[in-house]
Amino acid sequence: MDKRDFGLYIHWPFCLFKCPYCDFNSYEAADTDHPRWRRALLSELDHMAERINVCGTKRPLTSVFFGGGTPSLMEAGSVAALIESADSNFGMTRDVEITLEANPTSVEARHFANFRAAGVNRLSLGIQALDDRALAFLGRGHDKAQALEALTLAKRIFPNYSFDLIYARPGQTLAAWRTELGQALALADDHLSLYQLTLALGSPLAAQIKVSDFVSSTKSNATALYEATQEITAKEGMHAYEISNHARKGSESRHNLTYWRYEDYAGIGPGAHGRLLLACGTTIEDPASKTSGVTVRKRPFRDRLKTALRQIPTPEKWLAVVEKTGHGTLEEAPLDAAQLRTEILLMGLRLSTGINRTRFREITGETLEDALNQKSLNKLIFNEFLLLDEEGLRATTQGRQRLDSVLAALLN
Repeated sequence: MDKRDFGLYIHWPFCLFKCPYCDFNSYEAADTDHPRWRRALLSELDHMAERINVCGTKRPLTSVFFGGGTPSLMEAGSVAALIESADSNFGMTRDVEITLEANPTSVEARHFANFRAAGVNRLSLGIQALDDRALAFLGRGHDKAQALEALTLAKRIFPNYSFDLIYARPGQTLAAWRTELGQALALADDHLSLYQLTLALGSPLAAQIKVSDFVSSTKSNATALYEATQEITAKEGMHAYEISNHARKGSESRHNLTYWRYEDYAGIGPGAHGRLLLACGTTIEDPASKTSGVTVRKRPFRDRLKTALRQIPTPEKWLAVVEKTGHGTLEEAPLDAAQLRTEILLMGLRLSTGINRTRFREITGETLEDALNQKSLNKLIFNEFLLLDEEGLRATTQGRQRLDSVLAALLN
């Protein structure tokens, strides 16, 4: 049995209202036919399990993640049914991490105990700011007092909880952020997600604010805010194991590490993605390698066919197709060598530990040195943006601050 992490992502696309900075696959919905959506999600989960368990061996889940949208608007009965079905279809490890994203409004917080009873053992709260003016600017549906109440409740009910903050907001000073981050660390459990505000093209906030003005006004301050964030969290033992995620040792988000380490995960629900090895662990023959009647056996077939899956993004269309066919898969395609190389770099260099040399070769069939442009790699190493050693490849502190540019140079 494969001992690597294996995650399941369940997408709930609906929100009470859409935040102006958000460009996720989410939609405002006042009323939802919960029984209908429960049936559809369960149907797609069954289909996905059949597709994955093609070899006749169940692979246990190490994590389940309810994301969105706002999955805390789901009925707890639906959450319980999906967890039960996931366990029945795949099995779960003893230490399985089951996360549900929630907003700290009173409407959702009153259901926390029901979610815990359903099997959720980790709550991820979208607080985003501990300042009422900032919360209003971000279009959040709660204030600071509600956020604090929700955190108190989460601490009492869940064995593990985390929350998000957004910084580098327009007009935010370094002193103000130090104060706010200090408050957050005092409230945090063992995990904290800290994201710099970005204006995604097409988001309502981008339409309200001139993007060029926003970038110019925040760029000079962003580096100082980022460096202060690393300094303050590290002093509290909450090191950045990923660019925007901080945790005490052993409390990292297991599900998100599955993404960043480029392990396998399945996704169900509108717009959900998956990356899966959809074949048994057999070997295949390489016709080009046949010489004198001798066939050279290649490395495992399952390591050669990492497959990308994507579900239909529009909720209404996804729902109709699932009810007709049992699933809403829009795309299923094996990734070629270039795509594998690109994706593992995009994900793995976000981690402070970087990309393991052995793991890279298992996935791509290439060494790091053979796969990467040597001129670009050497320049990035010389400029102290990347480190390459016997363990693998990782970004330095300076490299993580400008990772988009580093990746662009590395993948060019």
